[in-house]
Amino acid sequence: MNILKIAAFSDGDTGGNPAGVFIGSALPSAAQMQEVAAEVGFSETVFAARTADGWRVRYFSPQSEVPFCGHATIALGAALALQQGDGVFALTLNHAEVTVEGKRDGSLVAAALQSPRTRSVAAEPTLVSDTLGLFGYTSDDLDPRIPPALIHAGADHLVLALKDRATLSAMAYALEAGRSLMNRAGLTTILLVRAETAQLFHTRNPFASGGVYEDPATGAATAALGGYLRDIAWPHAGAIDVVQGEDMGMLSRLHAEIPPTPGSSIRVSGSARIMPA
Repeated sequence: MNILKIAAFSDGDTGGNPAGVFIGSALPSAAQMQEVAAEVGFSETVFAARTADGWRVRYFSPQSEVPFCGHATIALGAALALQQGDGVFALTLNHAEVTVEGKRDGSLVAAALQSPRTRSVAAEPTLVSDTLGLFGYTSDDLDPRIPPALIHAGADHLVLALKDRATLSAMAYALEAGRSLMNRAGLTTILLVRAETAQLFHTRNPFASGGVYEDPATGAATAALGGYLRDIAWPHAGAIDVVQGEDMGMLSRLHAEIPPTPGSSIRVSGSARIMPA
């Protein structure tokens, strides 16, 4: 099985979040895809098969299938642009229809996804308390301008906004405890956010539910964040930039465009670099 390795949301020729990409005439069985994802070892491997009017797509982490993954979608867009030529590609997921655009740009590929629809709801106090305890935080560490919430753009995330960059940088938790909490709450990831300005955010993204301590770039969570900022009337002026992965030594850059219509798709874009086989 030929698996491409592509780092999505790269900082030019460095950084980004590696994803495995399989493109074939038919999808392997779910058991095979799970086995391959575990062997590849990246936080996500995406599997795509041609259909009459687009591509059937599924995503697997090393330990579970996930409904939507942003960085793997960007990686798939880059792979399709390299294979099929520049264009916009229609993707059918398990529970949504999305698109990804890929455009070759020298040694990189510029790619942009249109997320599933977004939604958000205030997080239950018990979940917030348990999550603060997981990271050793207290309520005094939270930025009250962005209240804790369950956010969604194809997958479910808990967002906690922190007052200080140093608190975000010092993030640490026990993987198995995080996995238990996320599975119990039905979370794909936890998104930790610090607003440097109204349009520039630093984020970290524990992904213990998938057996991964942290993702260096998370397009699905960034899309969900964009939708949530719209819901709370944050002064985003139509777009935000997200810097992620810098505390891991894997600097990643994501850009999210936020249209005014509540619940509408968020466009998340960045560059992708092809990794050695």
